[in-house]
Amino acid sequence: MRILSAFALLAASSLLVLPVQAADAWPAKTIRILVPFGPGSTPDTMARMTADYIGPKLGVPVVVENKAGAGGNIGTAAMAKADPDGYTFGITISGPLAANTVLFPNLPYKPAQDLDLLTIAATQPSVLVVSPSLGVNDVDGLLKALRAKPGDYNYGSMGVGSISHLAMAALAAASGTDIVHVPYASSSKVVTSILSGETQMGILPAAAVMEQVKAGKIKALAVATAKRSTILPDLPTLAESGVSGIEADAWMGFVAPHGTPQAIEDRFTAEVVAMLKDPAIVKKLANLHEEPVASTPAEMKAVVQGDLDRWTPVIKANNIRFDQ
Repeated sequence: MRILSAFALLAASSLLVLPVQAADAWPAKTIRILVPFGPGSTPDTMARMTADYIGPKLGVPVVVENKAGAGGNIGTAAMAKADPDGYTFGITISGPLAANTVLFPNLPYKPAQDLDLLTIAATQPSVLVVSPSLGVNDVDGLLKALRAKPGDYNYGSMGVGSISHLAMAALAAASGTDIVHVPYASSSKVVTSILSGETQMGILPAAAVMEQVKAGKIKALAVATAKRSTILPDLPTLAESGVSGIEADAWMGFVAPHGTPQAIEDRFTAEVVAMLKDPAIVKKLANLHEEPVASTPAEMKAVVQGDLDRWTPVIKANNIRFDQ
């Protein structure tokens, strides 16, 4: 019995040591960062910046793989189903972790169970923009125009169920009127539609609109953030403009397949956080109208829950859903 007990104790202790040994040997091969959106998207840009920065520090190649489709669900499902051996990480945005859990009844993954949240890397404000042809200079003027001709105006979004769609649906509700929704495949196509006159307004990431705002081709009225953005400090928030409850920060954060050794997650996250403190990276982000966040996992979880609480009523009130 004593011999059996000794063997049992030895076996148990070896199980405890294995994750530490694995972490000590990590990384020993190429690391993948999965992106659930296409090349050139904001998450893709962050992923490639991260790969270029941390690869040399870790001493192994870090490659980016794009798996776009279904509002980010395809790539996020790939993250969730990946081997949790510490060689696959993902970067994603709010939608696949929050709103999509309500929009899609048959979501092929469960964010809270299948993914470990690591850190929100960076964020950028979403901006309420309008065509100069509307002749409005602030949110109050826009609301008056909408109420004067309910149903006569339209807006573009980055797709049905996207944050840009939900934020504008919430604005329509706040105005007490209907605004016709015109979905597009990307923020750049929405901007093109506003410039061409196909649509008249939208709530879009700053990086997509500010070049045209500075050129005077689109007018920015407010940011959809809880407080004024340090990137665009001269723009009031929607709340300051009399419309509360619409916060559509365009953040992006890193995740790992659930079960990835904690020590490896900690090491990867530490490398990302160190990158976000590098002055050269901070400058690059500022040029993209982004600001570093480097949140803790708990803080990221709170943000995801806040987004879920915020958008669920909007989704249900507008009966937005996908059957797949």
